[in-house]
Amino acid sequence: MKPAHRRSGIGVTAIVALFATGCGSSAYKVKVDAIAKPSRTETQSYVLQSRDPTLGEENLRHREAADFVRTALSGKGLYEAPSPDKADMVIELDYGMEAPRAKLERVSVPVYAQVGGGVRYESVPVTDSRGNTGFRTVAVYVPPRSEVVGYDEVPRLVTVYEKYMKITARENKAASEGRPPAELWSVHASTEDESKDLRKYLPIIASATVDFIGQDSSNQKTVKVRADGAAVEFIRKGMAEPVPARPKAAAPNG
Repeated sequence: MKPAHRRSGIGVTAIVALFATGCGSSAYKVKVDAIAKPSRTETQSYVLQSRDPTLGEENLRHREAADFVRTALSGKGLYEAPSPDKADMVIELDYGMEAPRAKLERVSVPVYAQVGGGVRYESVPVTDSRGNTGFRTVAVYVPPRSEVVGYDEVPRLVTVYEKYMKITARENKAASEGRPPAELWSVHASTEDESKDLRKYLPIIASATVDFIGQDSSNQKTVKVRADGAAVEFIRKGMAEPVPARPKAAAPNG
């Protein structure tokens, strides 16, 4: 087990607003659902476990994902307990990639048209056999050129892969009558596109969860995340880095 992280004074007000700096080619839309039950006691310490019992600290991908989540949790002032029995809650981590599925999307494509072209006439100098110079009119062909005259929306069938991460917190109590301990809160975040690179997306998705840990989103939110933004860089580098500002959620999906 890793050494316990010190209780952090980092507030939720500091985590991700830099995601709102623009939507370039490296911006991703992450859908986030969060639920939380009212708690009478403050829970800050945790022990992190994998939902898949076959994954442990020896699994490199799990270790990397767990470190991203630890960093995200630190943005809410949560810290890892020195031992499982001293933790306020057990946080369960689940992540992965769903089976590929076909999706019909509309893409914008340029519309080209041939413009210009035709024949023009020019006077060119000519010299006869005696060395006399005169002028003669000749036809010069000008080829047409292609120019963008507008854009059209066309359907395109693509194969997309949904990458997801789910973080669930439960009371650190033993199961009672076959029922698991009560759930305190849960955050489910996902994004989908044509990429199959799960490792690339884990810090992006983890960054999007920060503002929703321990919160109730009421409905699904969409967070715009820049892969090269300071918040994602914070998640990648871990808890030694200062915490950047918090992300900005887009309008709720209908």
